[in-house]
Amino acid sequence: MPKTWWRAWADDIRHCRRCGGKLFWKPVRAEGRRRYVCERCDRVSYQNPKIVAATLPERKGKIFLLRRAIEPARGLWTFPAGFMELAETVEEAARRETREEICCRVRLFDAPRVYSYEDAAVVTIVHRARVEGRAPRPGVESLEVRAFAPRDIPWEQLAFRSTFHALRDWARGL
Repeated sequence: MPKTWWRAWADDIRHCRRCGGKLFWKPVRAEGRRRYVCERCDRVSYQNPKIVAATLPERKGKIFLLRRAIEPARGLWTFPAGFMELAETVEEAARRETREEICCRVRLFDAPRVYSYEDAAVVTIVHRARVEGRAPRPGVESLEVRAFAPRDIPWEQLAFRSTFHALRDWARGL
């Protein structure tokens, strides 16, 4: 069977979390697809995408973007975003990532937009947010923070596909 990107990612998981038995890639009749299944306890080991929580921090018609200080996409522009932790809501995760990456507090508004792609192991949930209090500044994962009007966004220097799509939607007023 040819490997796809997600099979290579999932191949790192070789043993059952419940009993430690070896996992095999086999058909699961009830689901009509192949999954990793434990040889001992027959438990299915689901491989699901991770949730990324993000904000589009705004003030006076401009959006604050950060230039990444870490890989992946070091040196490219994006909005505050990161993986959701256990025992937090997606809203809490979005606010936490904003505090960590651009050192400011935000108030979320509007319904979030969701960005997912068949060839990516993440689902990105993006909230519009109003910056409250002092102006954003770089956190330890950021090289620089800058406010951009829609026409000034560095479209050719964006970090991720979801960054491009979310900013495009924001700039269009969606």
